Amino acid sequence: MTAVGSPPGPGGFTAFVTARPRLSLIVALVVTALAVFAGSGVADRMGSGGWQDPAAESTYATEALEREFPASQPNVLLLVDGGSAGVDDPAVAAEGRKLAERLAARDGVTGVGSYWQADKASAPALRAEDGGQALIAARIEGDEKTTAQTLERMAPDFRGTHGPVEVTIGGPVAVEYEMTHTIQEDLLRAEMIALPITLVLLVMVFGSAIAALLPLLVGIVAILGTNAVLRGITEFTDVSVFAMNLTTALGLGLAIDYALFIVRRFREELADGAEVRDAVGTTLRTAGRTVLFSALTVAVSLAAMMLFPQYFLRSFAYAGIAVVLLAAAAALILLPAALMLLGHRVNSLDLRRALRRGRPEAEERGAGWARAAALVMRRAPVFAAATAAGLVLLGLPFLGVKFGTPDDRQLPADAESHVVQQHIRDGFPGSPDGAVQVLAGKGTPAEYDGYRAEVAALPGVQRVEGPVVAPSGSAAYFTVLPEGEAVGEGAQRLVHELRDQKAPFETSVTGRAAVLEDSKSAIGERLPWALAIIVVVTLILVFLLTGSVLIPLQAVLLNGLSLTAMFGAMVWIFQEGHLSGLLGFTSTGDIETTLPVLMFCVAFGLSMDYGVFLLSRIKEEHDRTGDHEHAVRYGLRHTGGLITAAAVILAVVMVAIGTSRVTNTKMLGLGIALAVLMDAMVVRSLLVPAVLKLTGRWTWWAPAPLRRLHERFGMSESLPPPAVEPDAVREKVSAGS
Repeated sequence: MTAVGSPPGPGGFTAFVTARPRLSLIVALVVTALAVFAGSGVADRMGSGGWQDPAAESTYATEALEREFPASQPNVLLLVDGGSAGVDDPAVAAEGRKLAERLAARDGVTGVGSYWQADKASAPALRAEDGGQALIAARIEGDEKTTAQTLERMAPDFRGTHGPVEVTIGGPVAVEYEMTHTIQEDLLRAEMIALPITLVLLVMVFGSAIAALLPLLVGIVAILGTNAVLRGITEFTDVSVFAMNLTTALGLGLAIDYALFIVRRFREELADGAEVRDAVGTTLRTAGRTVLFSALTVAVSLAAMMLFPQYFLRSFAYAGIAVVLLAAAAALILLPAALMLLGHRVNSLDLRRALRRGRPEAEERGAGWARAAALVMRRAPVFAAATAAGLVLLGLPFLGVKFGTPDDRQLPADAESHVVQQHIRDGFPGSPDGAVQVLAGKGTPAEYDGYRAEVAALPGVQRVEGPVVAPSGSAAYFTVLPEGEAVGEGAQRLVHELRDQKAPFETSVTGRAAVLEDSKSAIGERLPWALAIIVVVTLILVFLLTGSVLIPLQAVLLNGLSLTAMFGAMVWIFQEGHLSGLLGFTSTGDIETTLPVLMFCVAFGLSMDYGVFLLSRIKEEHDRTGDHEHAVRYGLRHTGGLITAAAVILAVVMVAIGTSRVTNTKMLGLGIALAVLMDAMVVRSLLVPAVLKLTGRWTWWAPAPLRRLHERFGMSESLPPPAVEPDAVREKVSAGS
C-alpha cells in the first residue's frame, strides 16, 4: 500500500520495468518465439474426453471390460448399408463378412464382430429393423492418440462404396476424432473472426490506432505462452482439447481488459501533464495494482476446478491459470515498457479527433455515466429491487436442469459419426448406447443364472443378456438394457438398484447412466469445497483492496446474481432446444454435468474482474474526498465506459468461440458472452450503484482490528491525498481530470 506522503516517483518494480524498456521488449520477443516453438502441435496431444471420474466404479468396470472382454466395449462401428437388396442378400452378406475379416486383420484392432458372424442371440441388435443396414463392431486398442492414429490410417480403406454396399464409420473413437478436428478448425475460424473485429472495436475505444494495437500484443503473448505451458503439461497428464477455446477467449479478453485499464490510466496521467516516466509509475501503482488483484481473483476462480477429478475440468484450470497470469505479466511488464518507448506517441493516429470537435470535454470523460449513476442512486430502492428480481426471473429455467453425458450429438448433424449413431438410435432395436453393463467376479453357472433372473425381475429392465464368461473363468459380464432413455431417470435408478443388488460374487456397474451417476457424485462431493475456496479467497482479496467488510460480501453476492441469466439461458436454449435451428445444434434434452461448473468458475472470475476495476476507482476517490456518493459517481464515470467496452470486446471473442459446430463449445462461448454483458451493463451499471447508495457510509466500515490489518497488508489504487478540500477536488474532476 502506498504510504501517505510517499513520493510520486517510481518504486522498485516500476524502476525495474522502465529502466531498460528496449531490453524488456527484446527479451519478450525471444521468449514469445520460444513459446511458439514449444507450443507447436499442442492440440494433437490433447484428448476430447475427460468427463469421467478416474476413481469411480464405472471407470474401473469399463477398464476391466476393455481388458478382459474387448468385444464388449467396441469403440468403432462400420455401418453397412445394403440398399434396396437388404443385408440378408447373399452378395451383401458376402461383402459384409469380407469387410469384417479385413478389419480383424488390421494391427491394433480386436474384438471384431458383425451381424453376419454373430450368434442368434446378439445378431438382432446388429441389424436394422427394416433390414437395410447392419453393423460391424470392433475395438481399437490404445490411448486416445493411438486410437485416433489407427482410425486415421484405416478409415480410407473402409469408408465408401464396396461392391453392393456403402460403408460409413461411427463409434466413440470416430466421434472423438471428429470432435478434436472440428474444434481445431472452429478455433482457427473464431480467431479469424474475433481478431479483426476486436481491432476495430479497440480503435473505436482508444481512437488511436497505436494504442489499439497494444492490447492485441499482450493477448498474443498470453495465448502463445499458454500453448507452450499446456504442451509441457501434456507430458505429465491428460489435457482436454476444449481448453484451447478458453486459452484464446481469456487470452484475448483479459489481455484487452488489463491493457485497456492500464493504457487509459497512462493517457489520463499524460493529459494531466505528467512526464512519461512519472505517468508510467503512477499507472503501475494504481491501475497496475488493480490488474494484479483482478488476475488473482480470476485465477482463484479457475484454480477451484483443480479440485475435481475429471481431467476435462482440470484442463480448464491449467489453461486458465496460465493464461491469466501470463496476461497479467505481459500487461505489467511488456506494456509499461512499450508505453515508455511510445510516450505521447501512444495517442498517434487518433481516428476519432474529427468526431470530437465541438463536443465538451466533460462528455468525453464519462459525464453520461455520472448522470446515470446519479439517477440510479436517486431511485436506489426501485433499481435494486427491479434489477435483482429481473435477474432471478431470468435464472428460473435452471431449476429444471437435467444432467447427461456428452455423445455424438455434440457434433454437427451432417458429421459422419453423428449420422451413423443417429441411424443406430432410430433404426436399430433397443438402445445399444444406453446399455448398462455389470462386471461380475468368479462364479458358478448356477450363480450366474440366478443373478440374471434377479436382475431381469428389477423394475425398468427391458432384457438381460449374458453372462459372457472369460476364458479363464475368473470374470463374466451381463448386459442390461433399460427401458426408456439411455441416461433418463429410469436408467439412473436402475444403476442404483444394480449396485444395491446382492450377489454371490463381486459386481461393478458401468454404462452411460452409471458414468453420469458417478460424475454427478464426484462433482457433488467437491463442489462445496470449490465454492468455499472461491468465496473465501475472493472475500479476502476484496477486503485487502478496499478495507471494507461489507464490500466483499456485496461483491460475492452481486457476482453470483449476475450469472443467473447465463444459467437460465443454458437450460432454456440448449436443454429445451429453443433457438436450436437458428444456432445450429442438436438438443439432447440435458446438460453435460461438468459444463455448469466450468461456466460458473469462468464467469464468476470475469465478473470479479470488472468488479475490481469499478471498486478500485471508487475506493481511490473515496480516499481522496471522503464523499461516498461522489466516489460512486466518479468511479462509474471513469470506468463505466471502460468496463462496457471491455465486456463488449470479450463478448465478441466469446461469440466467435460460440460459432463452433460443437454444442458444448457453443454453449460455453454464448453463455459466457451473455454473462459478461449482463454483468457490465446491468449489474455494474444499475445494481452496484443502487446497492452502494443503500448501504451508504456503512459501505466502508470495518472493525478496528481489521482496519489495522488492512493498513498493514492491504493494497489499493490510492495516491497521496491532495492538499485540497473535497469540493475543490470535484471542481477539478469536472474540468477534465
